Amino acid sequence: MQEWLTMTAADLGRGIASGEIGPVALTQTYLDAIDAHDLRDRIFARVTHDRALAEAAAAEDRVKLGLRRSPLDGVPISWKDLFDTAGVGTEAGSALLEGRVPDSDAVVLRNATAMGTVCLGKTHMSELAFSGLGYNPVTATPPNVNDPEAVPGGSSSGAASSVAFGLASAGIGSDTGGSVRLPSAWNDLVGLKTTAGRLSLEGVVPLALKFDTVGPLCRSVEDAALLMAVMEGGRPADLTGASLKGRRFAVLRTLAFDDIRDEPLRAFEAAVEKLRAAGAEIEDLEIPAVAEANDLTACLLPTEAYGLWRDVIEANPDVMFSEILQRFRLGASHSAPDYVAAWAALEGARMVYDQAASRFDAVLVPSSPILPPKLDRLESDHDYYVTENLLALRNTRIGNLMGLCGLTLPTGVPSCGLMMLGLPDTEEALLRIGAAAENALA
Repeated sequence: MQEWLTMTAADLGRGIASGEIGPVALTQTYLDAIDAHDLRDRIFARVTHDRALAEAAAAEDRVKLGLRRSPLDGVPISWKDLFDTAGVGTEAGSALLEGRVPDSDAVVLRNATAMGTVCLGKTHMSELAFSGLGYNPVTATPPNVNDPEAVPGGSSSGAASSVAFGLASAGIGSDTGGSVRLPSAWNDLVGLKTTAGRLSLEGVVPLALKFDTVGPLCRSVEDAALLMAVMEGGRPADLTGASLKGRRFAVLRTLAFDDIRDEPLRAFEAAVEKLRAAGAEIEDLEIPAVAEANDLTACLLPTEAYGLWRDVIEANPDVMFSEILQRFRLGASHSAPDYVAAWAALEGARMVYDQAASRFDAVLVPSSPILPPKLDRLESDHDYYVTENLLALRNTRIGNLMGLCGLTLPTGVPSCGLMMLGLPDTEEALLRIGAAAENALA
């Protein structure tokens, strides 16, 4: 049974379908692993034992009746602590929301439950999802699977740790500036950022509604496709026969390689060569509008975030992590005309990007230009915290600013990912390409 803890969600689903794996035994194995793990309290905010076992029992009954609802029916997964769960605390990693217990599930959780997935519990995260590092002194800082002294990436930090440490078959997170893809990359997982609006945000604690997205952190591209489908209540992308032969990729040279560290650069270059060897055509691409859009970040994200949270924050600011509080308050320095003008400029940059990228199957960048920073220095050095936080999310943020979908894949080098960016609402095509790239990188 212990081998179940390292299998993909898709393989577990196939084992359930064949009768080789029982959903109740599978779920109990995960719950036992969670309860026995030394780092449990740094990964899970709350474990939903009763719910998980009840859902597993229902899945087991459906297997016996031949009524499985999806390929993931009976498969246990974790949920970031900003997805509402009926009767279970949802606090988004912040003392501001301590004791908050919603009456109903978030729509994506309700959809996934209706398709048979089993909810193991809620995972820790960066406070209110406003940091890419995963450091949270208010609740807990989850571990990095590659380096016990480093942060795991955020804000879906516990989601990544739950999968990387074998405590969930997959995790569901959110991505506003890279919060699914960065912790996936730093923990050697596959992470999918969906297009804004593709998956429902109803019942999801917001950060910046125009940029917030929902996505899975998992062990394979197939898992990502299946998880997106169950959250949407739709059919998964067909990945059969996916190939890189004749596929055209662009390596985005604008912004994505500025200040990049040696190891992520070498890992990316080696990964690109593997794609080329598998038949992909790859060329460099400059899009100056990407750098121009990045300059708008300081206005757009903090302004929207502070606009949503100002009254709650200023009613009790002392309970917040000071770095997160300062970042929110940056939004107060921009006027309404500043914000409107920034959005107009961003829409223009998006049109330029779409035109430049439309002749490629995907645009490639390193998932992060840096490796996970050490926790002790982040705790003691404010300037280091700010620079590393902004640089960590710099490449993933391109996808959010340009309104794209994105997929990060492990390169085989610890904590170094390859990111593929697709045009808006092209997730199925991106997942097919990702499946072929995954095979080439294996």
